[in-house]
Amino acid sequence: MTILDIDGHQLWYERHGEGAPALAMGGWGTFCHGGLGAVPRAVRSSREVIVFDYPGVGQSSDGADRDSTTLQLAHDAIALLDHLGLTNIDIVGLVGLGACVGQQIAIHRPDLVRSLVMTGTWAQPDPTFNDQIDGLRRAHLEAGFETFQLLVASFSFTSEFYNENRDRLLGPTGAWGDLDGRAAAHSRLVDACLSHDVLDQLPSVTCPTFIVHAGRDMITRPDMTQIIENAMPNARGVLWPEIAHVIAGKDQKIQFDAMLNEFYDAVANGTHTPTTTPLNTKDAS
Repeated sequence: MTILDIDGHQLWYERHGEGAPALAMGGWGTFCHGGLGAVPRAVRSSREVIVFDYPGVGQSSDGADRDSTTLQLAHDAIALLDHLGLTNIDIVGLVGLGACVGQQIAIHRPDLVRSLVMTGTWAQPDPTFNDQIDGLRRAHLEAGFETFQLLVASFSFTSEFYNENRDRLLGPTGAWGDLDGRAAAHSRLVDACLSHDVLDQLPSVTCPTFIVHAGRDMITRPDMTQIIENAMPNARGVLWPEIAHVIAGKDQKIQFDAMLNEFYDAVANGTHTPTTTPLNTKDAS
């Protein structure tokens, strides 16, 4: 748990566990400061997991004087991995932004990436996505954190999970709590999301890749994630009709762990194969 200086920017990072290294990145928040439990057990049970704070979140400096792009965030992650002397590691991008940063790392430094896992992601935003994400930003900036949290939480979980867990999802210790009081930092992360467009570069990514297509995801829809799978020559995707933007609840997490263990076993054994039959997104409705 320490600070790395990257061109005058202070990056907080943590290393947890033992084993082969993995870099885990989430959406608008951090897995640091006690948040490691949100990383799938299949990743953290047998690996050293490296996590860091995005600019303006947690203990990293705000980065207001730098470009707010996924490429800049990837440069931070690359500098961290180079500082630690790591190559050929597992990259895990969960619930949006982290998966986009993972794409950028795989594009620009393929030597660092042994495998890539992505959920809730995109390679090229469309007007629906842009308006949803910008609308959530406006809610935070104009109506405050509580309104933003109410909207993002109700959009991101299945209705069943949200109805059963509403009281713990909302409030200062609830979902996206890392952004409470950090609307400006959140706005910069949204800028990174809206400008992320790497579709033309994805064919260059040849590492084994696993992509989840979430059938009930209203934000990063299956048609958006399918585009990524189609573009990447060594990607395998799975359509999971029951899940929303966030994989949540004991049963879903157990199923996700099983999928990840199967993927990592295939990578280790050299038996990973890309998907050959395009996913029918009509089945996800």
